[in-house]
Amino acid sequence: MRASRFSASLFVTATVRRFAEHFMLSKKHIVVGLGELLWDLLPAGKQLGGAPANFAYITSLLGDEGIPASRLGEDALGAEAIRRLGGLALPTEFIQKDADHPTGTVKVEVDGTGQPRFEISESVAWDFLDWTPQWQKLAQQADAVCYGSLAQRSERSHATIRSFLLASHPSAARVFDVNFRQHFYTTQVFAESMKLATIIKLNHEELPRIMRLFELEHRSEEDSARRLLTLYELKLVCVTRGDGGSILVSVDESNQHPGFKVKVADTVGAGDAFTAALVHGYLRGTSLAQVNETANRVGAWVASQSGATPPLKPGGLAQTLAEIG
Repeated sequence: MRASRFSASLFVTATVRRFAEHFMLSKKHIVVGLGELLWDLLPAGKQLGGAPANFAYITSLLGDEGIPASRLGEDALGAEAIRRLGGLALPTEFIQKDADHPTGTVKVEVDGTGQPRFEISESVAWDFLDWTPQWQKLAQQADAVCYGSLAQRSERSHATIRSFLLASHPSAARVFDVNFRQHFYTTQVFAESMKLATIIKLNHEELPRIMRLFELEHRSEEDSARRLLTLYELKLVCVTRGDGGSILVSVDESNQHPGFKVKVADTVGAGDAFTAALVHGYLRGTSLAQVNETANRVGAWVASQSGATPPLKPGGLAQTLAEIG
């Protein structure tokens, strides 16, 4: 038992050192989470959520400049959201204010396995994203932007997100996170979003649905990923498998990771955390194998904690992630 504990200690120490060296030497990139900012109304209480905030928070922990771009109501929940973003050390200058529509909320119920079920309020502030000179400048500066289908359920926000993507630099990573949330999606939104993307992320349940939606045969995850890669001239397709890991597929190679087994508190925000780590590695030209391992590790850590923006353990991010797996 002594030798086993000693070996485990050496492994954790080496992992911490590797993470720390990677983060210290990394160039800081401007990475934007674009879309819905809202409050998740969880059984244990409300927590700030929505992909842009979740994604930007983990992006910042990884060492890049994570910027949420969204819209809040001029109400108590909106003011509290701004305070919460400040507490997470996230910038708020790209959060628009809306005097006519309330801050978004989502009622979240979590089942026995930690899987969430969402009831999303409609006609809220993030349904009315404005295309502004400030956002145009941000789009032009961004090294990466992550966007989803949910935030495009209204014509106005759909048009704004499209304008943002078209204004981004040709070399920027445009990451489309597929979401089948309630009835808030259309074939047109999926098709346009994939045409503008360089990376697509979706899970093992969403992939066959996307293939059926576009009348394409689904034979296997890798085969379908390669079909999408070719049809939409993508750089990378990522298929997550819950606690079963993920597969990354590029033009030249593919890599599978079995995932990390953790005691799940809830999975809210775990996918956004995975995406943040995916983008972090992609921007640095990291190997698919290393990107896959880090993204699974980060996603597993968030799933093991309550809520989408958990605090780090003493010792920082490197020590926190080294304890996973």
